[in-house]
Amino acid sequence: MKHYNIIISTIIIMSFFGCKNEEKTIQEPTKSKIEMKKKEVVYQVFTRLFGNTNTTNKPWGTLEENGVGKFNDFTDKALAEIKDLGVTHIWYTGVPHHDVITDYTEYGISNDDPDIVKGRAGSPYAVKDYYNVNPDLAENVENRLQEFEALIERSHKAGLKVIIDIVPNHVARNYQSLTNPEGASDFGAEDDTSVVYDVNNNFYYNPGEAFKVPEWKNGYQPLGGEKHPMADGKFNENPAKWTGNGSRASQPDMNDWYETVKVNYGVSPDGKKDFEELPDGFENEDYKAHFEFWKGKTIPSSWKKFKDITLYWTEKGVDGFRYDMAEMVPVEFWSYMNSHIKMKNPDAFLLAEVYNPSMYRDYIQKGKMDYLYDKVQLYDTLKHVMQGHGKTDNIPPIQDDLKDIEHHMLHFLENHDEQRIASPDFAGSAEKGKPAMVVSTTISSSPTMVYFGQEFGESGAEDLGFGDPTRTSIFDYGSVPSLVRWVNDKKFDGGQSTKEELALRDFYKRLLNFTINSSALAGNYQDLHAYNREHTEWYNDKVLSFVRWSNDEKLIIVSNFNTENTYGFELQLPEDLVKKLNLENGNHEVKDQLYQKYTSTLMVENGKAKVRIDINPLESFILKIK
Repeated sequence: MKHYNIIISTIIIMSFFGCKNEEKTIQEPTKSKIEMKKKEVVYQVFTRLFGNTNTTNKPWGTLEENGVGKFNDFTDKALAEIKDLGVTHIWYTGVPHHDVITDYTEYGISNDDPDIVKGRAGSPYAVKDYYNVNPDLAENVENRLQEFEALIERSHKAGLKVIIDIVPNHVARNYQSLTNPEGASDFGAEDDTSVVYDVNNNFYYNPGEAFKVPEWKNGYQPLGGEKHPMADGKFNENPAKWTGNGSRASQPDMNDWYETVKVNYGVSPDGKKDFEELPDGFENEDYKAHFEFWKGKTIPSSWKKFKDITLYWTEKGVDGFRYDMAEMVPVEFWSYMNSHIKMKNPDAFLLAEVYNPSMYRDYIQKGKMDYLYDKVQLYDTLKHVMQGHGKTDNIPPIQDDLKDIEHHMLHFLENHDEQRIASPDFAGSAEKGKPAMVVSTTISSSPTMVYFGQEFGESGAEDLGFGDPTRTSIFDYGSVPSLVRWVNDKKFDGGQSTKEELALRDFYKRLLNFTINSSALAGNYQDLHAYNREHTEWYNDKVLSFVRWSNDEKLIIVSNFNTENTYGFELQLPEDLVKKLNLENGNHEVKDQLYQKYTSTLMVENGKAKVRIDINPLESFILKIK
């Protein structure tokens, strides 16, 4: 949900929860634990856009005008193709029932007010009902939950594990579940609205003040100014609730997360935590100990509600969750909820959106997250290099800084919040993503995430309404041109794709499949860049190199980020690395594992080693030492 202002939110978080920049405690996973695992690949797909082949793409277009994808578009064939791309997990984005403008009142679903909905299709991060799914995605709205359950089953049959979003920091302003299980009540149903704060209130309130719709600026109007009976500049909320990004104003700014309300986790307005904190040293305990710790403790109402929601979906076969803006929720809550999930499914894939590096280790070790976004370090650095104004010299220090938690830092080059690589504001060409993708997928044992359409070089150029061009809109109805061509009237065979799109997808397929089958990429890492910058002629700050190895596989990875120059040099391996790799004197053939074409010779003599590299612009080699 980083479309919103992360700088502002980080300031709010730090002041709200009094976060400290604690010294990092190094807990390196044992080699045996690392080598037992293989790399994982998450395919993030925006569910309502995947199967939509309507190419109208009218700004602010209705569902009827622009079309919408369905759960049923993920056929056995489609899922098999995603799996064959080299994917292990599929993240269906936008599944929980969030606010939409389309009228579903005939199914007992209340209409949503355009004054508190972003776009016409609505933000997937303004969830209205956690116990059901987005009606837009169903062929038969009455059976929408059953259609999603069938999709879970098809996904599992295809060999894919299923991830969905959970957004504990905030919910839609008009949250109302129609399908609560027995004993479950809506958020805020039991709140004392006469006070600003109570430990068991689900929301924060401004007693005596009514909510006011933001003052629209810069020509913005809900639905693009189209007349709508509910678009009247009013929304009935009395007393006003605090807004999702922490704004306490009864009339939030239009740049605030005005469509959502902040969930209260037992943290008072002055930052006091009205719950028991984890003891010192508890970051070293496993999820079972965390589960036992919370037994018998007094738990705030919101904690229980979200725990019940995640267990509900776990029981339906969902294999993991992506947590939106996790750093805005206290780490103790994550300890509580994630340990409950792990007790039900020890293999659950728990991924959190966290952007504050000083909080990483707390959310992994205390909060029991499996993975966090590596956004502000690796992604941002790679983006600068891809854009031509960054140096590869800045990449190895990131791996050194994160070496104790490197396995937990999920890597990506695109997601729903970020600009498309091929967009003019990012790199302007999908080809520039190739070396970055090789580095991102091979530099650590962490999972890789790919955003649907990335494998075709999608540019996100469509202006569909609320969403910004350069990003594929998550707020509007529409379709994704490169994906439409690959879907090819639901054949899912690339029958209308361009040669360039198919070649790029082939690159992704080769790379991702190699990574999930490589033992070296789940093993050891050593940088070659700094050593060669000092000792090797013609080696420069547009090239990056490192070594990955396990007991049965040794790899040298080299990437050239330059768009124009071919480089030739004698890449050197320092003596300490030669010893670690147990390389004997003599010549060792090395062969590229991506395209099986480039070969060279690694020459080892008297503890030193070098290999001739001739690498073209935007080319990468994954060289296996024989």
